[in-house]
Amino acid sequence: MQSFIIEGGRRLKGTIYPQGAKNEALQVICACLLTEEEVRLNNVPNILDVNNLIKLLTDMGVKVTRNGAGDFTFKADALDLNYLDSDEFVSTCSKLRGSVMMMGPLLARFHRAIVAEPGGDKIGRRRLDTHFLGFKKLGASLESIEGRNVYELKTDRLIGNYMLLDEASVTGTANILMAAVFAEGTTTIYNAACEPYVQQLCHLLNHMGANISGIGSNLLTIVGVKSLHGAKHTILPDMIEVGSFIGMAAMVGDGVIIKNVSLQNLGIIPDAFRRLGIRMEENDDDLFIPKHDTYEVESFMDGTIMTIADAPWPGLTPDLISVLLVVATQANGSVLIHQKMFESRLFFVDKLIDMGAQIILCDPHRAVVVGHNHKFQLKARRMSSPDIRAGIALLIAALSAKGTSHISNIEQIDRGYENIEGRLNNLGANIIRESQ
Repeated sequence: MQSFIIEGGRRLKGTIYPQGAKNEALQVICACLLTEEEVRLNNVPNILDVNNLIKLLTDMGVKVTRNGAGDFTFKADALDLNYLDSDEFVSTCSKLRGSVMMMGPLLARFHRAIVAEPGGDKIGRRRLDTHFLGFKKLGASLESIEGRNVYELKTDRLIGNYMLLDEASVTGTANILMAAVFAEGTTTIYNAACEPYVQQLCHLLNHMGANISGIGSNLLTIVGVKSLHGAKHTILPDMIEVGSFIGMAAMVGDGVIIKNVSLQNLGIIPDAFRRLGIRMEENDDDLFIPKHDTYEVESFMDGTIMTIADAPWPGLTPDLISVLLVVATQANGSVLIHQKMFESRLFFVDKLIDMGAQIILCDPHRAVVVGHNHKFQLKARRMSSPDIRAGIALLIAALSAKGTSHISNIEQIDRGYENIEGRLNNLGANIIRESQ
């Protein structure tokens, strides 16, 4: 197990580049299973979740070529389908949530997929019902395999259908549309997730020969095709990392430039930080976050307390709620943070309270943050990262704290952030990775 030792109080200054988007990478890498031809992906992030998925595909027989940093070619022309029945495959899938994205492609191309309960963040229940209901609508059956705690999806053929998803699940939408590209006839997915990462997956599939329309909306139409061919694709910058850097620069920055952020794909993320009083300048596709001696929380027009809540796209992504909460601890004013989509994502706030933050945890979904307005510096502490996003939030808190903090279980942070200590140290941070 590894940990970070963070010297708090150091100011950050300079230029930083966001990595490729984790959530998009997991989807488009799995899409490579849909063709025998080569699919080349650029801007693939070098993070634990993505690397583990690439290794899993390699173990399945996918030929993976690393052309350079973040540049990979995948060729799934000789898969070992017997590997799906192995205990090793099931064990690996149970530790890697991104493995669920293989269900749709495997079901579409080979008419069979093995499903193990996936791992990932401990942020509450993350059900797969939406995936399975969609596959059943396409004609697949789901059976429990006795004694193995896994399920088998299988079908003789997939047939296009109309479906209204019970929730706008990003992974559910991605999985179902990857299965639907080979279904006979037309599939219509209503209440589909429309995040930029789902849009990117649709664009890649269309470049491979799929017929998907309605991209960017919550109504997707997929006309089935017989086969897909190879393609090239560049992954977007990670909007969650961009948001993390905005919050970090506001709290401890002396002027930070975030390069190549793909502004048109950030949605309301910049506006969410502006509600906390964070100033930023847009320059072409870059963001400049100046030094903030103070930042004042806005109020609603009727004078009521500012509320920041997550919602499906184009609402605010839940992955940035933890970061926004930490940034609010030093704001001038109070804000209600309402985490609607996951029931356990606010359970890290006890660690911030131990650091001196003024936070009232109302229930598993709501917390009121009373900002210190930089009049009281957070205190360094020993902490453990419970999930990816809480981990980066605790790292931001530690960077702003007085003294030296220790964060253990940083493998959670490594799952979503590439060489985070190296990139922040280049800005002036002092973060040491220590093996225990």
